[in-house]
Amino acid sequence: PPPPPPPPPPPPPLFFFKADYGIPPCRVTGVHTCALPISTYEALKGVTKSVYWKPTINWVIDEVRIINPVRTFAKNMKLIKYHESGAELSVYTYLTDVSYQVRAHYEWNLLRDDMKADRIEGKHSAIIQRTLEKGGRRDICLGARECQAYVEPCRFGEGPGAYDDIPELAFGVMFHGFDYPDETGREELGVRFWKPVMKNGIVKFIRPEECKITRVVRKMKANPPRSCGVNDLSLEE
Repeated sequence: PPPPPPPPPPPPPLFFFKADYGIPPCRVTGVHTCALPISTYEALKGVTKSVYWKPTINWVIDEVRIINPVRTFAKNMKLIKYHESGAELSVYTYLTDVSYQVRAHYEWNLLRDDMKADRIEGKHSAIIQRTLEKGGRRDICLGARECQAYVEPCRFGEGPGAYDDIPELAFGVMFHGFDYPDETGREELGVRFWKPVMKNGIVKFIRPEECKITRVVRKMKANPPRSCGVNDLSLEE
């Protein structure tokens, strides 16, 4: 008899993200630090890593749905100078009442051959779902440590959104994310930019390799955690 068909792949993780304040990668003009109007790919990738991450996988953000209207507020800050004595005044503009629905999936990190035996799709998918139900493994924040948030499973597209009836809204050139050596295989740190467009409240992210505006920040070598993989003898103790 023919072999049974392979099981269908697990659905991509969907989660609801909410934060009172957020300051994703932002514009800095003099003493004024201003949050971008929508979350970046890199900021949401950081959220998914706080939910669950292992060297075996790389997270890919597919799309985000903006639930609440984009609102900001400014806050005066007194920052300590680390390279000299004294302090300086600054103004931080945060996003407020942030609420997103996020669709993401993970892919195998093919640069980590030592973790090849850990590429078990059902295992990681089950852990992710359980972790989402518990609110993530690490503290969730949007862009900065003081911007605490929480996540929970959801159905993408469920419920009303503030921008559901707006056909298209462009945001110009925005930061997309960083290219790290342990994810690209290149011995350099790169930065990516793109031109996001929100359609009916949804921003579909392009993949990192599809970004056409890129720059090299500096040379950098990958320094992944040292591991013997799943054959580490300490796991048998």
